[in-house]
Amino acid sequence: MTLFVNPWIFLIWVVASWIIGMLGRDTRFGFAGNFLVAFLFSPLVGIIVLLAADRWRRPPRRRTRP
Repeated sequence: MTLFVNPWIFLIWVVASWIIGMLGRDTRFGFAGNFLVAFLFSPLVGIIVLLAADRWRRPPRRRTRP
């Protein structure tokens, strides 16, 4: 049995997953983890994981004097 997928639905799925990945750049999973969760499972699951993930804060940069 062949599974036919509408190309527009696939494109919307990929774009939604990409947006979720971009929103999750500063989380524990990063862009790649959030993108893969959203792409493999669904963008809805990706949003849930994004909301549940801890934010990762970068330490402030230290200024060095020449």
